[in-house]
Amino acid sequence: MNKVKKFRKKPVVIEAYQTDKVMVIHTLEGDMTAQIGDWIITGLRGEQYPCKPDIFEKSYELVED
Repeated sequence: MNKVKKFRKKPVVIEAYQTDKVMVIHTLEGDMTAQIGDWIITGLRGEQYPCKPDIFEKSYELVED
């Protein structure tokens, strides 16, 4: 029987901006519509995807230069 282990997701620094217009983002999972105020995240491989502001605020914190 396999023993279940616990893992923590590695901290990753991403780039993101908040959109001021409705736009269609071509993601790895297909086209997604971003609404005004959604964050557009650029992933590790250059892929982009939208994220709702409330989820973004719970998941990410600003990295100071």
